[in-house]
Amino acid sequence: MRITCKKSEILNSVNISLKAVPAKTTMPILECIIIEVTDNTIKFITNDMELGIETLVNGTVTAPGSVAINAKIFSDIIRKLPDSDVTIDTDANYMTTISCEKSVFTIAGKSSEEFPALPLIEKKEPMVLSQFSLKEIIRQTVFSISDNESNKIMTGELFEINGDEFKVVSLDGHRISVRKIFLKNDFMATKVIVPGKTLNEISKILSGEMEDEVRIFFTDKHILFEFDSTIVLSRLIEGEYYKINQMLSGDYETKISVNRKVFLDCIDRATLLIKESEKKPIILGVTENSMELKVNSTIGSMNEEMDIVKEGKDILIGFNPKFLMDALRVIDDEEVTIYMTNPKAPCFIKNEEESYIYLVLPVNFNAVK
Repeated sequence: MRITCKKSEILNSVNISLKAVPAKTTMPILECIIIEVTDNTIKFITNDMELGIETLVNGTVTAPGSVAINAKIFSDIIRKLPDSDVTIDTDANYMTTISCEKSVFTIAGKSSEEFPALPLIEKKEPMVLSQFSLKEIIRQTVFSISDNESNKIMTGELFEINGDEFKVVSLDGHRISVRKIFLKNDFMATKVIVPGKTLNEISKILSGEMEDEVRIFFTDKHILFEFDSTIVLSRLIEGEYYKINQMLSGDYETKISVNRKVFLDCIDRATLLIKESEKKPIILGVTENSMELKVNSTIGSMNEEMDIVKEGKDILIGFNPKFLMDALRVIDDEEVTIYMTNPKAPCFIKNEEESYIYLVLPVNFNAVK
């Protein structure tokens, strides 16, 4: 096998491929990048058995073949080479020579035959949306998945498609995030749970450009993302997702509108006085056209008033400030509307179209004076 590629092309493909190389594994072959070369294509393939990536590399093929190379060593070498053409040459014993200008590395490779191939997916009709839309939807929901592996369902996001409506839901037991967009075309009814890890990695690879598309294919057990010169294949999380519609009640006693950035900055200031270990809430006191934010911790106390537009009853309610900030950071609207019922019921931050809904559970603040 012999190929020649620009360093920048190899490095870009290596960076994409590394996202499916496991940090720890009992199968050493999974620590490798497979370089698979035919007469006219160069592919990098990685697979951690949950997530698999195949990406095409631009370059010149002199001799076809394949080799498995330790991904970390290969990545480190490519990263430190001069910005020039790189030649990768493998002999019959998989000894691999990487040369660039006057630098020459020789490392031991392996046969790629024992590497687990990515499952073959029957590509039926894809759901198509812009890379910008998918990247934004992930950004606006993935923060509220759970990192507790004992509840697998909560470590993923629900992808639900009905006709031309695409809805994404995440939750962790304390909050729920919902984003909804409309597709250009109708798509068959689909409901799957996609691992949060997959979505985090996809988000890092996507260009985020409005004119660039991503095609998404579904099977019973896998989801396949196809974009640019890359394929990302992930196992789905098996099981039934939570019935969240009954949690998203439209009832409320208090409705306020507030400037999103002013509210966010105010909460951010309040967190200066909250130690992570203390888990002190921020208290919102809503009265006529005014909202007071209060924090009282072992470090000190803070009070700040904000102008609001209010409908309904006065309310005194406490929240984990991080949960409010996470939601406010990913909303693009200048003004946000918050719906509350009582100090023990969830609050909702949502717009009129309900293209986004953020549910946050309140916390007990009796200990706060």
